[in-house]
Amino acid sequence: MGGIDQVFVQEPEQRPKPSTIEVDGIPVIDMSVSGTGGIEKLASEIGNACRKWGFFQVINHGVPLELRQRVEKVAKAFFDLPIEEKRKAKRDDLNFTGYHDEEHTKNVRDWKEVFDMLIEDPTFLPASPDPDDEEIRTYSNKWPENPPEFRETCQEYCREVEKLAFKLLELISLSLGLPANRLSDFFKHQTGMLRLNYYPPCPSPELALGVGRHRDGGALTVLAQDDVGGLQIRRQSDGEWIPIKPIPNAYIINIADALQVWSNDLYVSAEHRVVVNSEQERFSIPFFFFPSHYVKVKPLEELVNEQNPAMYKEYSWGKYYINRTGSNYKKLEAENLQIDHFKTPESE
Repeated sequence: MGGIDQVFVQEPEQRPKPSTIEVDGIPVIDMSVSGTGGIEKLASEIGNACRKWGFFQVINHGVPLELRQRVEKVAKAFFDLPIEEKRKAKRDDLNFTGYHDEEHTKNVRDWKEVFDMLIEDPTFLPASPDPDDEEIRTYSNKWPENPPEFRETCQEYCREVEKLAFKLLELISLSLGLPANRLSDFFKHQTGMLRLNYYPPCPSPELALGVGRHRDGGALTVLAQDDVGGLQIRRQSDGEWIPIKPIPNAYIINIADALQVWSNDLYVSAEHRVVVNSEQERFSIPFFFFPSHYVKVKPLEELVNEQNPAMYKEYSWGKYYINRTGSNYKKLEAENLQIDHFKTPESE
């Protein structure tokens, strides 16, 4: 099919169509505010974006540009290495960190290579998705030998983006009418990770996707993308796929499933995907902010009442995460676990 292996070919209804849509992009929010009034206004802007889009971009966010440029440089240097060298740091069945080039989304292989690292090293997670299995497994990062500055640069970058993630979490709490620290305790032993994505040029970009349509499972995602573009989000109002235009030194923020559940569907975890092109390679760096493995995710009690019953049953974050992680690396007979599986009868 068009010069690419069948494993990459999307079902006809999922294939990207040439986009002629000219739209105003997702909101761009300036985080350089001070004083109570400024913070309230900022929280309100973020709340509106979370309701309407589930996505927004932030500028003046506090992450040093020089550090972002350094992590982009080591990412490119790593992915430029020969495949044999990259595979020395390849993930395996016992450890999902490191290099990987066979990721699947919705059971179709993605046109990309990735390198995953845990924010907290070590990170503690359930050994299996089985509810009765109480074993906890310890995961540590797998690092490549080259480039030599890879580990230190990525760790420094993680610390800075983590500060931004906590700041966003506080603003999202305020936007829901809750105390700024309402969600912070869920992240005492966070299980999040940083991913380096590399999307090579694709000879048949009309057949494949860099990442198939999906929603992120965690709390929120903080994404750095280069100037090539390719990220598209599904607009709530009509289901159209809308391209996200790159803004220099901005971060793209998206609400993920756990936050949709905590907000009891006030905020939306939007579907998104990545299209590829035949000429240019593309890089992106998502920071996935995940709760501690022992956190039970359910609608926040302050947002539930007779008029607004809980839309979800409680679930274990760690078990949910391990269930989903297993399905990203191989083709399964069934779709992986989604928050819709935890919908209550009241939500029907």
